[in-house]
Amino acid sequence: MKIARVQKDGQIHLALVDEAKQQVALVGGPLAQHPNPVLNVIQLGVSAAQLQAAVTARVPMAQVKFMAPLSAFLRNPFAVGKNYHEHAMEFDKSGFNATTGGASAIPAFPQIFTKATLTLNGPTDPIQFNPKHTQSVDYEGEIGVVIGTTCRNVSKADAMKQVWGFVATNDVTARDLQKNHAQWFLGKSLDGFCPIGPWMTSTDEAPTDMRMQTWVNGEQRQNAHISQLIFDVPTLIEQMSAAMTLLPGDIILTGTSVGVGIGFTPPKFLKHGDVVRVAISGLGELNNPVQEI
Repeated sequence: MKIARVQKDGQIHLALVDEAKQQVALVGGPLAQHPNPVLNVIQLGVSAAQLQAAVTARVPMAQVKFMAPLSAFLRNPFAVGKNYHEHAMEFDKSGFNATTGGASAIPAFPQIFTKATLTLNGPTDPIQFNPKHTQSVDYEGEIGVVIGTTCRNVSKADAMKQVWGFVATNDVTARDLQKNHAQWFLGKSLDGFCPIGPWMTSTDEAPTDMRMQTWVNGEQRQNAHISQLIFDVPTLIEQMSAAMTLLPGDIILTGTSVGVGIGFTPPKFLKHGDVVRVAISGLGELNNPVQEI
């Protein structure tokens, strides 16, 4: 299934998405009344058939505004640094990497960090920043994993059984803060620096080798497949769950590919008026304008 939150006529609805027909089915009943309905569906293991039984109307996608699928993050979204070979190299050469300590550009283990909960942003909402605070805002299109079960000490062989599905994400980053603080949390955690959506796609409907592409003002910057990850999704879940319990609704941003702003000479940072488009096969598109505030 593809599940979303949409706004129509001033009301926010839980919705099922039919991408082929460009249509959404509005869901009613108790599930739709939950303050974080998509998270509730994941936590309860609600089936597509159960949601279909509660459909109250079907409308064209063009008549609704897609919101962030989650009303709020369950807890900090997790993210993985340097998880594509070419991006690891471009980041290491950029002058903004203050974390290697002389080590190889290609990590030996997954580099896991988090973003603050208020980074949550919708698929068409503005990415905002204060130029007095940062002047090096960068995009990072990424495939996000949505955890579906409470799990700990999961083997690679069983890892995908713990995944509910996938979501398109943009790990927006203030590169100067990332470098100056010699860690990634502050530079990754400005309010609204994690657009997600427009819907979440369950594993049974997600393409096997999802393709992630990013454009800025119509210029293509990124083009990669999930099969190119250094550490694949089962490896990430195995290693993370060995250290901590993962919960239904947790989001793991799996890493960005070559083509981010710092990879250019000079760097191509985001500026007021830019539009960042991230498209992932089967997961829809993010289209976020950039605003200085």
